[in-house]
Amino acid sequence: MINTAFTNQPIVQVINADIFQAGDKLILENVNFSIGKGEFVYMIGRTGSGKSSLLKTLYADLPLTKGSGQIAGYELNSIRRSNIPFLRRKLGIVFQDFQLFMDRNITQNLEFVLKATGWTDSMKMKTRIAEVLIRVGLSGAMSKMPYQLSGGEQQRVGIARALLNDPQILLADEPTGNLDPEVSEEIMRLFLSINKSGMSVLMATHDFDLIRKFPQRMLRCENNRVFERNDYV
Repeated sequence: MINTAFTNQPIVQVINADIFQAGDKLILENVNFSIGKGEFVYMIGRTGSGKSSLLKTLYADLPLTKGSGQIAGYELNSIRRSNIPFLRRKLGIVFQDFQLFMDRNITQNLEFVLKATGWTDSMKMKTRIAEVLIRVGLSGAMSKMPYQLSGGEQQRVGIARALLNDPQILLADEPTGNLDPEVSEEIMRLFLSINKSGMSVLMATHDFDLIRKFPQRMLRCENNRVFERNDYV
């Protein structure tokens, strides 16, 4: 692990990395990019182009076996399995399909994550849950069940969950993919608000309407490579 607290080192840096799926299936090769602290970056590309595999490599769900990469001070190519939970406390991960427990209310969903990441004080957990729900505009949802919420509200809970441990970066995998355009724009504005507070964001998306409306730096996954892209098609 690298101490990045007092350096200008990027929050993410990937150098000459090959990204594999299912052990030996090459998805992306010779990947090189960095993301600065507080930066917002889109990752675009067609379904199957490697966006999700690259994100999974960044949060150590897929191993990095060739090249080098670091995120939030952890070296991905040498990280020990026992350190992966500590890495993930520094990351916020947002999924397309929300991944909420449908048999638990919103407070219980968020409590599960806090307990899994080492929180033990019930009052501190209750306070933190209230804080993140206020931040995403769902202060009245603590006792509701996921099925009582709209898709956009469920995704807001997913974002609140990602914020619980005050991460250094949010990794979002098609976070608006299951939402209609109006709700997608609301979710995008929420991500931008979070980014404005200083948190880095890497968002995989193929929603070009959002990209045109809210232009940011872009990385494109195409033909097994990752390219910088500056146009907003």
